[in-house]
Amino acid sequence: MEDFSDQVVVVTGAAGALGGALAGAFRQAGANLVLVDIDDQKLRDRYPQAAEPGSTMMTAECDLSDPGAVNGLRDRIRERWGRVDVLANIAGGFRAGQPVHETDPETWHFMLDLNATSAFLTSRALIPMMLEQSAGKIINVAARPGLKAGAGNAAYAAAKSAVIRLTESLASELRHHGINVNAVMPGTMDTPGNRVSMPEADSSKWVQLQAVTDVILFLASDRARAIHGAIIPVLGLT
Repeated sequence: MEDFSDQVVVVTGAAGALGGALAGAFRQAGANLVLVDIDDQKLRDRYPQAAEPGSTMMTAECDLSDPGAVNGLRDRIRERWGRVDVLANIAGGFRAGQPVHETDPETWHFMLDLNATSAFLTSRALIPMMLEQSAGKIINVAARPGLKAGAGNAAYAAAKSAVIRLTESLASELRHHGINVNAVMPGTMDTPGNRVSMPEADSSKWVQLQAVTDVILFLASDRARAIHGAIIPVLGLT
C-alpha cells in the first residue's frame, strides 16, 4: 500500500461513489483529508468522524463552479494545514441523451461547470501552494467521450475533452516545478447509481471502484514522479 502519512490530500466530489471510495483509500494510507462536496449534509453523514476533536479529516461544502467559494476553500486549507500535497479532482457527472439541437443551454453549461470548470478553478486555487513547496500531484477524471464523442452526448463529451486538454496543459506548465498532473479515464464504474440507471446492463463487465482508486493512488505517489500528462484508461471489460 502507498504511504501518504503527513500529506494533505484534497478530494472533490467526496460524497459520491468514487470520491468516497478514494477518500477511504487515502485514509487507510495515512493521509490528512480535505473532503469537498456541494452537499454538506451528505458529507456530514458520510464522514461523521471529521467533526471529532483532533480529526485528520476536514469536510468542506463548496460550489466548485464559483471562484469565490473555491478561493474560500483554499483559505480554509491554508489555515488548517498550510499545504496541499495531492489534489484529486473527482467531482463530475453525466447528463446526456439528446441531440445538440434539442439540448438546452442549461445542460451544456451544467456539464461544463460540473466536470471541467470545477477542475479548472480548484487547480487554479491550490497550485500556488504546491509551487511554494515545489511538489504536488494533481489527478483529474477524464472519460472516453472526451476522446471521441457519440450521438446524444455533446455536452458531456465537450466537458471531458476540456478536462483532458486541461490536464495536458497543466502537466506542461508544472512538470519543471516538481508537480505531476495526470488523469484517469474510467469505463462504466460499478456504482449503485449506475446499477439503478442501467438495470439491464451486464455490470460484471464494469470497472470496480477499487481498480480506479488503485490507479489514482499510484499517480498520487512518488512512484509516478516521471509521469506527466498521461490519460490512463481504467476500463474494466467495457
